[in-house]
Amino acid sequence: MRAKSIFAVPAGLSDVDRQQRRHALVRLSLAWLAMMQVMMFAWPGYLRHDGIPTDALETLDWAIVLMNWASFALTVPVVLYSAWPIWRHAGDNLRHGRAGMDVPVALGIVAAFIPSVHATYTGHGEVYFDSVTMFVAFLLTARYLELCARQSYGGSAGGLRHSRVEARRLSLGASADRLASRFVMIQVLLALAAAAAWAYIDPAHSIPVMVALLVMSCPCAMSMAVPTAMASAHAALAAHPSMPDAALQALLDEAGRKARQNLHGSLVWHLLMTPLALVGWVTPWLAAITMLLSSLAVAWNSWRLSRRDWSGALAAGAPESA
Repeated sequence: MRAKSIFAVPAGLSDVDRQQRRHALVRLSLAWLAMMQVMMFAWPGYLRHDGIPTDALETLDWAIVLMNWASFALTVPVVLYSAWPIWRHAGDNLRHGRAGMDVPVALGIVAAFIPSVHATYTGHGEVYFDSVTMFVAFLLTARYLELCARQSYGGSAGGLRHSRVEARRLSLGASADRLASRFVMIQVLLALAAAAAWAYIDPAHSIPVMVALLVMSCPCAMSMAVPTAMASAHAALAAHPSMPDAALQALLDEAGRKARQNLHGSLVWHLLMTPLALVGWVTPWLAAITMLLSSLAVAWNSWRLSRRDWSGALAAGAPESA
């Protein structure tokens, strides 16, 4: 029996797959709950400026310290539990001598988390716990959609058709991994070089510039590029399970085009923001917001595929114009 949506659990799903879905949902829920709360805790830091009266500034600084420790307490389970699949896959990739998508993702999390812990402990410097939880929440969202789509349709009567979507996902995903790995390596080297340059020009800007570049090195939107496009293809195919081969091929081509749009668009966005970060115009928290915006753009662009009216195109075997 085929599930009516990617979120409905198929009747014939094995116990192992059911457990995998439950664990993924728990990890995702924890990441989102922590992200929303940590972003609320970050507001005192955003509001701080030197124009505040001294007595109010002392109270605000005390609140910032308290909120930083609370954010740390909420971020630790996200890093250790919610992001555990990322650490596991990154470790597997490194053991096999590969730099897959999870390696740069793990590097981005570490780059934002470690300075935040140091700043919280010493009481000086910027914290990026909101960025860390945001990265994990968005990555897990894309992967949960992908998991649900694969489990819902892989064993159904139309499983063979959905397997063609999976084959396209694997092919495009390998290319995305290679591109993201090269990008991250270049970005990390650039961040280290920028830190050294700013240490000579103005030491006060060295760490913020380096952290902003490292935060931007996390390819959140890139990692969502292929899974979100393929999840939309699964959803479109589920709406028309008897889709002719010609229309199915058109859907696969369109999904591939969307995935490449997402991948190249997110790369261009990174490249446009990098020079601004190099000169110190992009703070770490602003870098995190740019990553959020690029991720939302990727998700929206992919979702347009599933929202397209394919019914009128089935007879012709090609999608209608958007």
